[in-house]
Amino acid sequence: MMTMVLPLAAAAGEDVNPLLPHTAEIIFAFVFLILLAIAFAKVVVPKFEKAYADRTQAIEGGMEDAKQAQAEAKAALEKYNAQLANARQEAAKIREDAREQGAQIIAEMREQANAEPERIVTHARTQIDAERAQAVASLRREVGTMATTLASRIVGEARADEARQRRTVERFLAELEESESARQAVGTDR
Repeated sequence: MMTMVLPLAAAAGEDVNPLLPHTAEIIFAFVFLILLAIAFAKVVVPKFEKAYADRTQAIEGGMEDAKQAQAEAKAALEKYNAQLANARQEAAKIREDAREQGAQIIAEMREQANAEPERIVTHARTQIDAERAQAVASLRREVGTMATTLASRIVGEARADEARQRRTVERFLAELEESESARQAVGTDR
């Protein structure tokens, strides 16, 4: 086709510049460009605008969701901190109660430990007093028997009356106790 165009232009006697397009081609290209711009403005631009609006809305929605999530996280953190503070207070109370119970148990154990020696001492004193009473009674009998035997040997008369012997022995022991008490009283007055 080129070969045909050249002869026509050469026939017309014009100088044909191969770099410049024909006027019909320029008009056709200009009309095509306008139609393409209109189609682009009617079809493609609204889709871009819609995509841009959707993206903007998604970003703003995401930001709102992020703000809401941040507020929820902050509320959850405050709730957690409040629960943690309550748990710490409860733990401190439990520790304090345990300390008090421990101190009470220690005091009870000390009291029991102090009461046990006192009970043992009281029991020992009671036992000693009982044994002393038995020893005194036994000594009185033995001393009484020995005193009557000695008195009957010295005096030469037999003390056959047992009740009389007992009275004599008791009187003798009472006199001994009185003299011992008097000696101790004089010793403590000094």
